[in-house]
Amino acid sequence: MSLCFRRLCLLLAFPAALIAQETKPLRILVFGAHPDDAEYKAGGSAVLWARLGHEVKLVSVTNGDIGHWREAGGPLAQRRSAEAAACARKLGVTSQVLDLHDGELMPSLENRRTITRIIREWQADVVIAPRPWDYHPDHRYVGILLQDSAFMVTVPFFCPDTKPLKKNPLFLYSSDGFQKPYPFKADIAVSVDESFEQKLDGLHELTSQAYEGGASGSAEFVAKDVPPANDESARRAWLKRRWGARQGGEADRHREALSKWYGAQQASKVRYAEVFEICEYGRQPSAAEIRLLFPFLPSRP
Repeated sequence: MSLCFRRLCLLLAFPAALIAQETKPLRILVFGAHPDDAEYKAGGSAVLWARLGHEVKLVSVTNGDIGHWREAGGPLAQRRSAEAAACARKLGVTSQVLDLHDGELMPSLENRRTITRIIREWQADVVIAPRPWDYHPDHRYVGILLQDSAFMVTVPFFCPDTKPLKKNPLFLYSSDGFQKPYPFKADIAVSVDESFEQKLDGLHELTSQAYEGGASGSAEFVAKDVPPANDESARRAWLKRRWGARQGGEADRHREALSKWYGAQQASKVRYAEVFEICEYGRQPSAAEIRLLFPFLPSRP
């Protein structure tokens, strides 16, 4: 079924408000705590949106300036910002890195205003961020800032210098394995089989994290485990093995959610997946609206 015919079928079935939404490109925001988090969690989906002409921005809420075992400070922040920008070019999306210190993010009023303004300025239809419980405080506080902004983006006299949104976006959490206070719930599952190689193209640009291990790396790790920098094909194959296992694990853990959106037969063939949980704050979409906001999903399972 062609994309145009599938969209026509969708539009004939859905209300006027959704039809209006379909006539303009979607605008997607993915927040991460550091210049690799958004890319890791939603890079494959970002590619799928971008291929269909939709606008995607990946935002790092901190500059990552302590996210390495060998270097830190301004030079590392500049390096990681450049890596994120190079990754975004490979994914076909936009990148933004905020100049806030890594490891020091707080859910302050000032940062709430910053996140609210970014969502408004982008006029986001979908906003993705980590859940507010995680091993890293920066990750947790990005999730809290998402929650704190979810209502405020429509309030006229909060940040009155930025035009409020008329409609609340769909707020989503990216996946994690934490169990308390409750496990991640895969409400939306996306096959990224068709975008996996392009996602790898992007992650390949995140050298400080992908090949040097970031803050958890070491000279021993690089020397022992990672192919040398002058052997790009070996590095790419090494990266594919690691990320194939990671995205394959997502598909295997969330096969039931994939079946909901793709049907059991097609879902059984999915190799790589990215999954998202609907935040209780913000828009609560129907299945029909989710298919419009994720237009690369099949029109029916």
